[in-house]
Amino acid sequence: MEFTAQQIADLVGGEIVGDANASVSTLSKIEEGKPGSISFLANPTYTPHLYTSNASIVIINKSFEITKEVKSTLIKVDNADAAFAKLLEMYNQVKLNKSGISKMTSIDESSKLGKDIYAGEYVVIGKNVTIGNNVKLYPHVFIGDNAVIGDDSILFSGVKVYSESIIGKRCIFHAGTVIGSDGFRFNPTDNHKKVPQIGNVIIEDDVELGANCAIDRATLGSTILRKGVKFDNMVHIAHNVEVGEHTYIAAQSVVGGSTIIGKNCMFSGQVGMVGHIKIADGTKLGAQTGVSKSIKNPNTIHIGTPSQEARNFKINTIHARNLGKLVERVKNIEKELKI
Repeated sequence: MEFTAQQIADLVGGEIVGDANASVSTLSKIEEGKPGSISFLANPTYTPHLYTSNASIVIINKSFEITKEVKSTLIKVDNADAAFAKLLEMYNQVKLNKSGISKMTSIDESSKLGKDIYAGEYVVIGKNVTIGNNVKLYPHVFIGDNAVIGDDSILFSGVKVYSESIIGKRCIFHAGTVIGSDGFRFNPTDNHKKVPQIGNVIIEDDVELGANCAIDRATLGSTILRKGVKFDNMVHIAHNVEVGEHTYIAAQSVVGGSTIIGKNCMFSGQVGMVGHIKIADGTKLGAQTGVSKSIKNPNTIHIGTPSQEARNFKINTIHARNLGKLVERVKNIEKELKI
């Protein structure tokens, strides 16, 4: 699809400097701008590229002072970052606006489908499934028996939703993510028999999960991701975990079974935590933090393994770096005292 500078300016509330009829059909970084593309300039580091860019349209801040000739048509806005983000959102909506059900799907006749569904090739929908309106199921998605998928949710290629899982509205699951696989429960005192996992997974509205995440079903009851939760790629959530509203977890992090995480938490990459603990609201965990006990105080920052509050971690790290010098000092003192 093509858009003119005038159409874009109307969308983002901008002022045009140049050709209002200049048209674009793609997006680009300003240093890679080419005819027919639109870019933006917000970071001053990239200012030199404005004067050499071949992009047809560039969005800039109104406060930016132009010192040389610019080939591109400019759209001046209050906040170039925010304006371009709005364009990205619109572009994504257009790009992902697929519709129709492929002839190569398998949909059980007992399932209920909403309006404007997209189901790509080799999508499988089991028995008694409920799919909401405007849901998009990309090729090779599997939906197990009795599952529920809320309105406007998007499941990219290869997502697997096991039986009885309940997914809210406007959720986005990226390729390869698995919802409702068995929790890791075996009984070493009874010939290592597998403990049946008969609970489910509940994911509330506006949750986004990155690629290849695994959300285990509960042993009994539910594993729960509250509304607005966001996961990076390769996050593992064990059985019966509850993750609070608007908590963010970065890649390769692991949460042990039955742990309860508060709302508005932020975990960096490769965080690991044991099961059966509680994490207070607003907790922030640095990369590779290992949490072995509950964090009770809200809005605190923890780092290290085992985890400790950031201030203590920094002090202890400084001391650890000076251990060699301290050892030498002790040895010298012992020599003087003839110990």
